[in-house]
Order: sequence, then structure tokens, then C-alpha cells
Amino acid sequence: MYQVSDSAALLRGHRRLLARAPSAPRVGRTVVLLGLTSLLTDVSSEMVVAVLPLYLVYIGGFTPLAFGLIDGLYQGAAALVGLLSGFIGDRWRRHKDVAATGYGLSAVCKLGFATLGTAVSAIGAITLVDRVGKGIRTAPRDAMISLSTPERELGTAFGVHRAMDTTGAMLGPLVAFAILAVAPLAFHSIFLVSFCVALVGLGVLVLFVQQPRQTAPDAAARPPSLRGALALARLPRYRALLVAAAGLSLATASDAFIFLGLRDKLGLGTSLFPLLFVGGSITYMLLSVPAGALADKVGRGRILLAGYGLLLGVYAVLLAPLHGALVLVVALGLLGAYYAATDGVLMALGSTLVPADTRGSGLALLGTTTSIGRLLASLLFGALWTVWGIDTAFAVFGMALVAAIALAASVLMATRARRSP
Repeated sequence: MYQVSDSAALLRGHRRLLARAPSAPRVGRTVVLLGLTSLLTDVSSEMVVAVLPLYLVYIGGFTPLAFGLIDGLYQGAAALVGLLSGFIGDRWRRHKDVAATGYGLSAVCKLGFATLGTAVSAIGAITLVDRVGKGIRTAPRDAMISLSTPERELGTAFGVHRAMDTTGAMLGPLVAFAILAVAPLAFHSIFLVSFCVALVGLGVLVLFVQQPRQTAPDAAARPPSLRGALALARLPRYRALLVAAAGLSLATASDAFIFLGLRDKLGLGTSLFPLLFVGGSITYMLLSVPAGALADKVGRGRILLAGYGLLLGVYAVLLAPLHGALVLVVALGLLGAYYAATDGVLMALGSTLVPADTRGSGLALLGTTTSIGRLLASLLFGALWTVWGIDTAFAVFGMALVAAIALAASVLMATRARRSP
């Protein structure tokens, strides 16, 4: 007869098996809620990003150089305020409030795209303000993730956040595609729906996210200063990371140019263009957590460099004399894997190199460096495309990326060698 003692023994056996079984990554409530905020915000943002190249180049008649200027603003305008917002969050320990300001500003700007038309000055102005909002929110948000997570799990935490963020980046173009499928020129409807979704994301942050607790500062210690934040660049390992990130970002073609290149190479229709953003986002979403966890185990610098090697593969696919669905699948797969191996991993790596009381400033300075690099990269790519064609632009960027990877590897290994006993 089945005895109670047998049942208890069986239960203990199940518990032992569960204890040995590999568990899914666990992250704190703050990370999950910030991920949800980013998910909704990216649904909003990527609806606009997915149609903006078509809206400007094929509806507004922008030249590649003019579009490169707008795309450069979109990539790099965050650099104007990123460092200041990170510093303010550190000084007053109000990372949540600063982030909410940035999310709110970007939400309001979605209405501007619906009302300002296609004039270069108008689109440039609203793009600048929208990216200023992104610059305000990014460093405080990443600081909250970092301060809510043990150092050994930073790669995983940023990976979880980026996976949720990228889920929004995948859904946004799908919504844009659905709207364009029903009404091929309904760009203004896309901008209005984008505004409504952004408001919901802002509500999640304001109502549910709590400011992470930090160790109370020493009464005798001075509060963080802007000069002190800039002085972080004197730290050898952090300075090496800044140099590496700057070089790599200068050789990074933006997604918009990559997707325009795929469109021209494969002859894709207007209504299908937003789906290119979905293809890259699927791979990014699936690989973000595994890439972050792997970076925690084998080294974040190694995974970062490997990720830029994947971007080099994207350039090679675009330049190869190949056509058909295979080109699309390989290019989008490599692009998504590149983001999974670099975006969150870079912030996780930077988080380990600066003190907790200047974490926001340190991540902001790192983000500012890459934003400026990408702004210059977009301007350069647009100029190369205008003068010599898109294939020449990708060839030049491919050679530059090889040099940038070599530079990054050398400076990161040099600082590691000096640190070793």
C-alpha cells in the first residue's frame, strides 16, 4: 500500500532534481518593468523608424546625403544631453525621474512627425528633439538596471532588458506594415498610433518602477560633480573601452542604410520594407539573453568584438554578387546577432568599470561616445553613397570596421595585460 513516507521521499527526490536542473535567468522586478517600458516605447519608436526612410527618400524626395543628415541626427543627437542626464541622476539619485522626462519628450515628438510635413528643417528639428529625449532617458535607465543587479549577472540582466526592448522593435514594424497594407500612404496614421503607444510605456515607468536603493553616501564625501564625471575617462580600463567604442561606432552603418541597401539589392516593395526591421529584431530578441549570459562567463570584451565581426559579415553579404531570399535571411540573421552581442554587452562591460555613485555618468559618457561616432558615420555613409554609390560606401565601411576591430582588440588587451600581476 502506498505510504505517506513514500510520498514524502518522492517529494524530496523531486526537489533535489529541480535544484540540479538549470534554471531560466532570473532578474529583478525593476529590470522586468524597465524592459516592459522599453518594449512599449520601442513599439512606438520603431513604427516611425521603419517607415521614415521611405517617407523621406521616396515620398519627400530626400537625397542620400540629406537622409544621411537626418539619420545622423537620429543616431547622434542623444549625445548632446546624455552625459548631463546621467550626471543629474547620479547627483540627486533620481534616475527614474530623469528617465521619465526623456520618455515623455520622445512621446510628444511623435505628434510632430504627423504635423510638420517633409521639409528638411522641420523633420530635422523634430528628429533632434526626439533623440534628445532618448539621450535623456538611456543612461538613467541603464544605471537603474545596473544598480539593481549583482555584478556577476550584469550581462544576463542587460540581455533580458534588450530582449524585451527588441520585442517592441519587432512589433513596431509589424504594426506599421499592417497599417501600410490597408492604406499604402497612411504615414500620418502611423505617427498618431505611435504617440498613443508611447504614452502607455511612459505610464508603466511612472506608476510601477521604483528608484533603485543605493548605499547612503559618506557624509564627508562630496556629491558627484560634472568634472568628476568627465574625470572617469582617466581610469585606464574605462578609457580603453571609450577608445574601442569610438572606433567601432565610426565604422558602423546604421540600420536604415543597411535596409535601404537590401531593398535596392532585392527590389522589395514599399509595403514590405518595414518587415526588414522585424527580421533583424527576431534574431536579436532570441539571442540577447544567451549572448549576455555567455558574456558573463567567457568575457564581455570577447563577445563584443565577436559581435562586430558579425556586422562585418552583413557588409560582405550586401557586397556579394548574390540575390534571393537567402541573402535576406543571412543578412538579417547576422544583423540581429550583432546587436545581441554588442548592445547590452557594452553597457554591462562599462558598468563594471565605474563606481556605483557615478554609474549613470559613466554609462552616459560611453553612450555619448558611441552616439557621436554613429552620427559622423551616418554623415560619411550618406556622402559616400551620394558621390560613389552604395556599394562603395559599404566597401569603405567594411575596411574601416576591420581596422576598428583590430584597434579595439589591441587597446582592450593592453589594459588587461597591465592589470594582470
